[in-house]
Amino acid sequence: MGRFSRAELQRALENYNEVVDRCSETGDWSPFADLFTEDVHYVEHAYGIMDGREAVRRWIIDVMAPFPQMRFEHDWIAFDDDNDAVVIGIKNVLDHPTEPGVQFGFPNVTRIVYAGNGLFSSEEDTYNPARDAARVVGAWMQAGGTMLCAPKVTMKHVVLGAA
Repeated sequence: MGRFSRAELQRALENYNEVVDRCSETGDWSPFADLFTEDVHYVEHAYGIMDGREAVRRWIIDVMAPFPQMRFEHDWIAFDDDNDAVVIGIKNVLDHPTEPGVQFGFPNVTRIVYAGNGLFSSEEDTYNPARDAARVVGAWMQAGGTMLCAPKVTMKHVVLGAA
């Protein structure tokens, strides 16, 4: 067992999910950064490493700017009680602009580590946006989806096998 009970970890995860859902609904991603400790270590396999809450805030606002209503559906959740961590299978989803229930999405695995007081000390996102994002966003745009602005953040890492 880690430092925190499963119940506390579950409550923190519920809050994390509520904040992410609210960010998707409002398009305001600034509150996402407030889920983390001031010294958070955030590893984003495509965009790089960020240290500190404000670095995460700047990044999330910019990366979500073209499609702030992107949603993040959970496919599965695993608790790592020994390390106060949660690993989540997530699908990054853009809803069809005119056909309710039709989605465009790609997979992501996220690991967050709980630090207490409702905050997480790290997040690591593992996925292949160089392979998946262009295809998914392209299909969404072909269906009538519109980015609100040009992308503000470029990928730092080229992912092998990208189409």
